Amino acid sequence: MEFFVNEGKVRRIEAEGRSFDRHAIQTRFVEVGEDYIELVKEYVLPCYQQGDILSISEKIIALCQNRVIYREDVKPGLMAKFLCRFVHQTSAGPGAGLPEKMQFAINHCGAFTVFWAAVRAGFDKLRGVKGTFYHITGPEVAGLDGFYGKDIESYSDMGIRIPENPDLVCDEIYEKTGVVSMIVDANALSQEVLGKASVIQEETNVLEGMIRDNPAGQEKQLTPFILIREVKM
Repeated sequence: MEFFVNEGKVRRIEAEGRSFDRHAIQTRFVEVGEDYIELVKEYVLPCYQQGDILSISEKIIALCQNRVIYREDVKPGLMAKFLCRFVHQTSAGPGAGLPEKMQFAINHCGAFTVFWAAVRAGFDKLRGVKGTFYHITGPEVAGLDGFYGKDIESYSDMGIRIPENPDLVCDEIYEKTGVVSMIVDANALSQEVLGKASVIQEETNVLEGMIRDNPAGQEKQLTPFILIREVKM
């Protein structure tokens, strides 16, 4: 098999003293409500070998699960428009700096919790501590993607939530396809394993090390599946 690597990424990476090759699997643009089992069968099975681990973008699973909200259903109020001005922008995207995302946080957590999170985050920023806002508001707020069409125009009017029951999704994929997988939330700043098949014995730090350079990218690559194969020396 010829390994495909996204621009600016490398095929081989070291993790905990071991070497892994990564193959970025290109797909069509995945729409809301598609079947992730069928996607794995179509794109992954032709190149999958026993012993491989498939890294799956959490965004694709969320889209298949209909875990989306639309701009027309989120109407930012004065509080959301005010607080979003103080959110630090990173290379990973605007986060809660978008009024729609801040309003989602208010709807999900309540106005008092979000206000308190913003105040605490402001004080912590003065002493060099980052991430307080998302630590308080939780993974649903931190993981909300979309409402941002710079890279993919279709996401400009859509917010994509984190997947539901990612461990169970990975187990279902293994049961129905034989593919061992993990679901990850990765960007230019961080990589997190949200769920993995119960048959995976690797420690989380090894799994995250396999994707620490975000080989799938976060622009228009359309490579939500990364096939990972250990290199036996």
